[in-house]
Amino acid sequence: MSSTEHSPALHKAQEARRVTLLAIWVDAIVGLVKLITGIIVGSAALVADGIHSFSDLVTDGFVLAATHYGSQDPDHDHPYGHGRIETLATLFLGSVLIFVAGAIAWSSIERLVAGAEIPPPGLWAMLIALLALLAKEALFRLTMRVARRLRSKLLEANAWHSRSDVLSTGVVLVGLVGTQLGHGWLDTIAAVIVGLLVGKVGWDLLWESGRELVDTALPVPQQEAMREVALSVPGVAGVHDLRTRQSAGHTMLDLHVVVPPRISVSEGHEIGNEVSRRLRQAFPALTDLTFHIDPEDDAGEGDPSRLPGLPLRPAVEAALTERWAGLPEWPWILDLELHYLEGAVTVVACLDEHSPLESAATARRLARAADDLEWFAQVEIRRLAALPSPTR
Repeated sequence: MSSTEHSPALHKAQEARRVTLLAIWVDAIVGLVKLITGIIVGSAALVADGIHSFSDLVTDGFVLAATHYGSQDPDHDHPYGHGRIETLATLFLGSVLIFVAGAIAWSSIERLVAGAEIPPPGLWAMLIALLALLAKEALFRLTMRVARRLRSKLLEANAWHSRSDVLSTGVVLVGLVGTQLGHGWLDTIAAVIVGLLVGKVGWDLLWESGRELVDTALPVPQQEAMREVALSVPGVAGVHDLRTRQSAGHTMLDLHVVVPPRISVSEGHEIGNEVSRRLRQAFPALTDLTFHIDPEDDAGEGDPSRLPGLPLRPAVEAALTERWAGLPEWPWILDLELHYLEGAVTVVACLDEHSPLESAATARRLARAADDLEWFAQVEIRRLAALPSPTR
């Protein structure tokens, strides 16, 4: 595979790496400042918020590793790509957030029950909280913009992790103001609210990544939109067994496309290719598409491969040769076309165009001779120009 084919995935990984490295620097500085300030002024909420910011460092590192390995191209062992690495990383990120939320809430409630005295934090502590809030909001907006451009759920999850820091710092700021005004219990309440907010974000990430891991389908309206695009292709008589799943912001689709039963295999395949082209154009997140061409609509009839099958060409030709070889029509038959429709085989006998035999009478004689075959449906006659004999 050429380097140009690798460039989109490589560009995605590089852009994700740049924004994540920036997040690491911001989280490290903001977390350290909040933690030190909280210890100095005795604010449990600010300390909890600082710990929350430091938890971002762990997830930032995980995001770096996941985007590196998750953006690699499919290989022999991972034919569908490495997108599930991003999904697992998002699952881990949600778990970390819930753990951090529980720790923050528990320690704050313990402090509230103990009735610990909380001194006024001072204006400088409130100013630090405000600056931290603005820094994390800017980081959230930047990361979310990159995540949506790259269609990366992992980066989007990390962006929301930053937004949870914004919300928690906002609550902490309210608590600091309340404490400064003599309502020290507001600091503890603020810390508990921070824990709940962080836990909610963690649960949402766990829920979404869990749904992705168990191959939850796209919403029904989106599936119907895909069906309509497929039905808009000329030659498509129906669509059924449409199935979707997602991986790291990408969509995979399987569908059965019903085409007229008498067209050639190559025409049916090209109709399927056009369905694939239009779907990919209409749904850019669609990265893997598999279509199956059906000559008739067998929706709801189960998997045909689990049912008794009809004989294939070698068995059909052997049975017909046994019954037709003695008939006057036999020398004039140049080829046989087989159509497997409605649980039986229709045989099109292609006669030499110079045959003196009458088509309708020939079809009746051939059909009577093969009437004992349980899989046999009918005979149709088509006349072809004889192929010239190869010259030696």
